[in-house]
Amino acid sequence: MVSTQGGKGKVEYPKKEFPQKKVQKKVAQKVVVIGAGIGGLTAAALLARRGYRVLILDQAIVPGGCASTFKRRGFTFDVGATQVAGLEPGGIHKRIFDELEVDLPAATPCDPACAVFLPGESEPINIWRNPEQWKRERQRQFPGSEPFWQLMATLFNASWKFQSRDPVLPPRNVWDLWQLTSAVRPDTLITLPFTFMTVADGLRGYGLYDNKRLKTFLDMQLKLYSQVDVDQTALLYAATALGVSQEPQGLFHLQGSMQVLSDRLVEALEKWGGKLLMRHTVETIETSGGKATGVRIRNQKTGEVWTEPADEVVANVTVQNLVKLLGNNLQTFPGTSMAGYKYRVDKLPSPSGAFVIYLGVDKRAIPDGCPPHLQFLYDYDGAIGENNSLFISVSKPGDGRAPEGQATITASSFTDAAMWWRGSKQDYDRLKEEYTENAIARLSQYFDLTPETIIHQEAATPRTFARFTAREQGIVGGIGQRIPTFGPFGFATRTPCKSLWLVGDSTHPGEGTAGVSYSALTAVRQIETSFCL
Repeated sequence: MVSTQGGKGKVEYPKKEFPQKKVQKKVAQKVVVIGAGIGGLTAAALLARRGYRVLILDQAIVPGGCASTFKRRGFTFDVGATQVAGLEPGGIHKRIFDELEVDLPAATPCDPACAVFLPGESEPINIWRNPEQWKRERQRQFPGSEPFWQLMATLFNASWKFQSRDPVLPPRNVWDLWQLTSAVRPDTLITLPFTFMTVADGLRGYGLYDNKRLKTFLDMQLKLYSQVDVDQTALLYAATALGVSQEPQGLFHLQGSMQVLSDRLVEALEKWGGKLLMRHTVETIETSGGKATGVRIRNQKTGEVWTEPADEVVANVTVQNLVKLLGNNLQTFPGTSMAGYKYRVDKLPSPSGAFVIYLGVDKRAIPDGCPPHLQFLYDYDGAIGENNSLFISVSKPGDGRAPEGQATITASSFTDAAMWWRGSKQDYDRLKEEYTENAIARLSQYFDLTPETIIHQEAATPRTFARFTAREQGIVGGIGQRIPTFGPFGFATRTPCKSLWLVGDSTHPGEGTAGVSYSALTAVRQIETSFCL
């Protein structure tokens, strides 16, 4: 065993012989990864595979973060994320799992990816996986809108090819800039005139902005992926978010639960000699001379506290949590870019949290032909108080989420995270009860929800997510993909603090398991390069 001693604590790493095809470091560099969400697990497993000593820490009971699960009365509920992209050949998860030499989890394509019900309508808009079938659907649903959709398809194809070349966005040094420019091809240039445009600008260009039905549909979909509506979402980001549902890409439903994705990554981490410690809270990122030097850790079971040194620190946290973890150490960066970094974080628009209701039901509650994913807009005043939509995921028979003859329904809605922290416990309980009642009422318009068909029911709020994921105020979904915060203008994996890296949904390319995995791969490539320079 190879051990490292830091303060009172001791972490031991299994001695591991790495394949000769990998370049060996003269001295094995040590990396501490904060957070065992998909981004952190991916970064940790890749670093271990490439020959680094890796320790990953998380305060939760199980790994996976917002893509983990929990069990109740025989039901398995996905905490937040319920579908995954990037499993197809060439997809980010497929590429990473191939390098890690572990099998992809079993999954089936979501087709349709989502059935969207507009207010007052009983027929859904089905977002089909087959491009031609989706084209016919949208032409039927939104006559005269095809030029807009063709623009989105053109931008998607160019952006997807660009992303497949692994650019570094936004660039923060010469190497980053070289990776970015190397990914640019003539087919990329078509996107440049649209860099500073929103979806609303695109709709106006085709005379479609006043098409209320189309705009409502786009608002609902974009809220899921970018947290903001057509007036604020960057057009280039929207093109990718709205286009990824079609072949040869697609969204997938994992067999068993979303937990299998993190389980495979943990398997790979341990296979290549990395170590994972759950129920260990990182309280502070230690710095010296403008460089991250380690982390201060608290063992939640024993209360033991120690400082673990590291050559590099990778934080799979929100950008708000990152600033908080630096804490008083930010005072060592006066007048530097780190001070500007904190200022920028403090000035971000208020992020969203999530209200989620989890239902275990008798199969009689599920209508015949129910798609696996649905979206409803609240169609009466004051519902949940935020004029928001519900995104619903329904388990399939035999997918491992419910006992035979039963099913799970998970329905989530974005919400203002801050309001859940105001007032007394009684105020919080009343708000949670109101949200639950309104959600059940809306779901009952489609599902047969009665005391006889509901077997289990519980709800999660931003406070719940804060408790179990340690995200500041329980925020989810990353940073809204507005012009100033998407892609080339967003937060980089390379932070102003040397040897400190940020991965997850606060960085390019944004939320989702595929997005956070891209950010993890970017950070790993940057770390490798920094050791080689």
